[in-house]
Amino acid sequence: MNKIDIVVTTNFGLEAITKRELLALGYEDLRVFDGKIEFKGCLRDIAILNLNLRTAERVLINLASFKATTFEELFNKTFEIDWKELIPVDGNFIVQGRSVKSKLFSISDCQRITEKAIITKLQETHKISWFEKSGDRYRLEVSLFKDIATITLDTSGDGLHKRGYREASYKAPIAETIAAALVILSYWNPDRMLCDPFCGSGTIPIEAAMIAKNIAPGLMRKFDSENFFFMDENFYKEEKKACYERIDYEKKLEIYASDISSAAISIAKNNAELLGLEDDITFFEKDVREIDLPDEYGVIITNPPYGIRIGVEDAPELIRELGKLYRTIPTWSVYAITADEDFEKQFGKKCDRKRKLYNGRIKTDYYQYYGPKPEKK
Repeated sequence: MNKIDIVVTTNFGLEAITKRELLALGYEDLRVFDGKIEFKGCLRDIAILNLNLRTAERVLINLASFKATTFEELFNKTFEIDWKELIPVDGNFIVQGRSVKSKLFSISDCQRITEKAIITKLQETHKISWFEKSGDRYRLEVSLFKDIATITLDTSGDGLHKRGYREASYKAPIAETIAAALVILSYWNPDRMLCDPFCGSGTIPIEAAMIAKNIAPGLMRKFDSENFFFMDENFYKEEKKACYERIDYEKKLEIYASDISSAAISIAKNNAELLGLEDDITFFEKDVREIDLPDEYGVIITNPPYGIRIGVEDAPELIRELGKLYRTIPTWSVYAITADEDFEKQFGKKCDRKRKLYNGRIKTDYYQYYGPKPEKK
């Protein structure tokens, strides 16, 4: 497996940001589609990508793509894959499925036929009739789109939004990948003050601090591919070492995060401490109506409560209060993600730019209000 076809999946709306990350990591010849980016790489790249990508959801290996309009075609083409090089005799392989605009529309049947083809091929190799699947996990997917079947192997395991630092969360937290994207899409830089007045479990300020100090998002978690028998175990060891060497421990940050809930602040502090960021983020319990910020070209990035997310009855009032806060700090920029279509009306000002993003399955808009550029000292 000197060269492999890699698929990096994203939430809808984040493709361009993930592409920017990939380019920064040195990858070229990227093919961008809705919800995914494809390119060629090698097995070491699997470790690099899983450890370093902030806005991607999963890293997959594309094992095969072929036309399949009958179950016989699906079985035969799946059987042709050299499964003995991919799955050990005790491998716990799981087949998931999807089908869109295809003659083979029964997902359960597609999964069953694909698994049957894999087992039949492995039986030929290992000369056994029963597979206990007692070993490491190999998560496969057969995806059909317009009669083209694609079989992929998931190298990430759990989604990349699961960084490992969020041991607890408060109500409906924003995904870490979305939070990182909000920071990347803003004009904030580590030399400016940052505030999140609705911080919840602290995801946005924590992701900002990780970006500022160059802490790789995957350092605190495990990936399925670390245990793949065809992966060199040194790949992850070496790439993790490189990630640690790139951390800027000396970078001083001025990040403030508040919430009206003491429970949320307690959770946020604990999450930050797991990453050693307790000195970089100041968490405090306070109502947005009582926040006092110095007018020094800071940036607010926030995910204010909205009814569809957690059923907050006074969500419109909280947005109005956020607008009032903004008017007291004219040199600040404000970035807010919400599904509330009346946000601008409640905030009291039309945004400079609006970008559509998906927070899970919820369609949201990222409202951006640009303050003036900081004066040069």
